[in-house]
Amino acid sequence: MTQISSKELIAFYNVENLILPDLPPVHILDPTESGLRNWNEKRYLNKIFKISHVFELMRESEGVLPMLIGFSEVQGKKPLQELVLSEPFNSRYGIVHYESMDERGVDVALIYDQNKIEILASEPITYFFEIEDDDPSNYDTTRDVLHCKIRYKNKEINVFVLHLPSKREQDINKPKRDYILKDLRQSIVSLTKKKESVIVLGDFNENPDDQNITKLLEGEDAEILLHNPYQELFAQKNFSTFHYKDGLLFDQILISDDFYQPDNVLQFKKASVYNAEKLSSRDSRFSGRPFRTYAGTRYLGGYSDHYPVFATFDNLF
Repeated sequence: MTQISSKELIAFYNVENLILPDLPPVHILDPTESGLRNWNEKRYLNKIFKISHVFELMRESEGVLPMLIGFSEVQGKKPLQELVLSEPFNSRYGIVHYESMDERGVDVALIYDQNKIEILASEPITYFFEIEDDDPSNYDTTRDVLHCKIRYKNKEINVFVLHLPSKREQDINKPKRDYILKDLRQSIVSLTKKKESVIVLGDFNENPDDQNITKLLEGEDAEILLHNPYQELFAQKNFSTFHYKDGLLFDQILISDDFYQPDNVLQFKKASVYNAEKLSSRDSRFSGRPFRTYAGTRYLGGYSDHYPVFATFDNLF
C-alpha cells in the first residue's frame, strides 16, 4: 500500500525576556522587577503579539504550525497562557511549565498541539552548584531542564527543553554547562539503550562544533546517541543570534537515530533557522540579524535577539 506523507514541525525559540510588566515605580530611579527600562503593559502586550506573529508567519511560509514549541526566557506561566489564547494558537495548545530557581526568574517551557500530542509525563530537572565560601548552605542555581514524555500517534518521544548557562563574564559558567550536558548525556544513554526516542531542543550557549555538543552525540562506545543537523547549517554560516560581530548558532534541535529510519512515523527531513525578513533588524547596519526587543536599555520593539529554529519531519501514515 502506498504511504501518504504530510509535514510536521518541531520548533524552539529563545524569546528574549518574555517577562510580566513592571508595576509603576514609586520613584523614577527605583529598580524594576524585570530589570528592563520602562517595561510596561503596552510593551508586554506588544511582545505577546510579536511572538504569536512569528508563528503565524511560519504557518504561512511552511503550511503548518509546529506541533511542539520549546521556549526559553519566559517568566512564569501567565505569558504562555496569554500566548496560546492568541492567533494562531487559538486555545488549541497546551502548556508544560515549571517555576525554576533561576536568579532572573526566567524558565524554559513547552507548548503543544493538543489535537496531535499527548503528554504522558513531565518533570523539571533542577541543578544546584556549590559556591566556594565558608558557608555550606550557599549554592548557586540555574534554569531547569524540562523533560517531557509525549505520545504522537503510536510513538512515544522523550523531549528535553533547555537553556544552558550563558558565556558572560569570560565564560564563568562553563563548568555548569559541562556538568548539565554530562548529566543529560547519561540520561540519553539510558533512554537509547531502551530504544526510546529522544529530541533535545534549546539554547545551548554553545555552537554545534563545540566539544560539549559533539560529545553529546555519541555514547561511550562511539555508538550514535543523537544527530545534530545544525552542524551543517553552522558550517554554512547560518546563525540564530549574534554577539558583536560573531554569528552564533546556539539554538539547536538534536534528534535520535530512529527519526532517520524508514519505518518511523516521523522521518526527519531538514533543519532550519527561521530568519524571515520581518523578524530581522530594520537598521541597515545590522542587516540579517534578529530584530530585538531591547538593545541594552534602548527599547526597539522587535521580536527577540534570537531567530527561532525548527526541524521538519515527514509524517507517514
